[in-house]
Amino acid sequence: MKIRAVILAGGEGSRLGVLTAKRTKPAVPFAGKYRIIDFTLSNCVNSGIFDVMILVQYRPHSLVEHIGSGVPWDLDRNFTGGVSIHTPYKARGSSDWYLGTADAVQQNFLFIKRGLPDLVLILSGDHIYRMDYRRLIEEHLRRQADLTIAAIRVPLEEASRFGILGINDDLAVTSFVEKPENPPSDLANMGVYLFDTRVLDRALWEDHTRSDSSHDFGKDILPRLVAEGKRVFAFPYEEYWVDVGTVDSYWKAHMDLLANPPPIDLNDRSWIIHTRTEERPPVRFASGAMVMDSMITDGCVLSPGSMVERSVISPGVQIGPGAVVRESVILTDAIIEAEAVVEHAIIDKKVVIGEKARVGARRAGITPIITTVGKNSRIPGGMIVEPGAVIGTDVCPEDYSSQIVRGGAIVQTKRLPYEL
Repeated sequence: MKIRAVILAGGEGSRLGVLTAKRTKPAVPFAGKYRIIDFTLSNCVNSGIFDVMILVQYRPHSLVEHIGSGVPWDLDRNFTGGVSIHTPYKARGSSDWYLGTADAVQQNFLFIKRGLPDLVLILSGDHIYRMDYRRLIEEHLRRQADLTIAAIRVPLEEASRFGILGINDDLAVTSFVEKPENPPSDLANMGVYLFDTRVLDRALWEDHTRSDSSHDFGKDILPRLVAEGKRVFAFPYEEYWVDVGTVDSYWKAHMDLLANPPPIDLNDRSWIIHTRTEERPPVRFASGAMVMDSMITDGCVLSPGSMVERSVISPGVQIGPGAVVRESVILTDAIIEAEAVVEHAIIDKKVVIGEKARVGARRAGITPIITTVGKNSRIPGGMIVEPGAVIGTDVCPEDYSSQIVRGGAIVQTKRLPYEL
């Protein structure tokens, strides 16, 4: 049985705001040392799937650099599979930018069916979960399915964000509706599809020829296959799964990792989350530094009197004397200078928070409003950035009009692109 995994990793992820201003959503750092796509890639190799294609489109540079030849995932292979990255291309025919998820797969289907895989596993590159795909494959073969869709129960008030499945007692899918205004159930599509290759080939080509299609799996392909009476089954999943598609969900997923026990155990040696790791020195805690319920990654320096509480700190972060970081996510090589306070915030890579600046605020007993600061930006000393404010990428001290950035305000750089 030959299986090829296809990971859709071209998403713009606009709801993540400044975090995806310079990178595609699957390349966004997560849990200190990882990228979001590492979880899907690791699911593949831990499930014994070493033939992986990655389809990219929006700002793929950091993702392509991260994946490289696939060495960290044991995917630097040729004859036995390996990893390959595919971008949109212009040909004599109708190829162009991907119009939807199904169109992305259709445009690359000549490469997907090369070597004649029996099954094609379609995956999203921007979800956090761990799944042994071998169980999915076993159920698919046992039921002689044309398509198996992984599905999870979600709170009914959130179900309108997802594709919703209707099923019978045998788990056969009887209906599928994408993001319904009034969801008929709470069984949500996870974006994990296992297709018989011939069924997928036929469905994609028929969809390609339809002028009324948006060329999307959730909106077009899946509902049509169900309506046509194909053998479509659900694969119920009951463990932790999250689409970190918004700033709030991204922050909350990090806070979930700090629970005791966490919903995903990153220390489980039987299910390693592989990644490309930089060579960094050990963490350095100076005398008087305090850390509570946090994750601190290699290369970080915590100065005397600094405090980190319920936060995730990425590689190379420096936290100055007397600085405080609470319930925040600090990405690679950010600097929190002396006596600065960062609370309920997401700070992107290479940001500098100046002395005695205050970014965000913690409000006890109230749903947090997350403050975000984009890559390479600088917050001047003494500045106050209120909860919910957004500082864009590459913002410098000259870009601020006052010492206070009010909640809900957005500050962007005023410099021209060639000046960055």
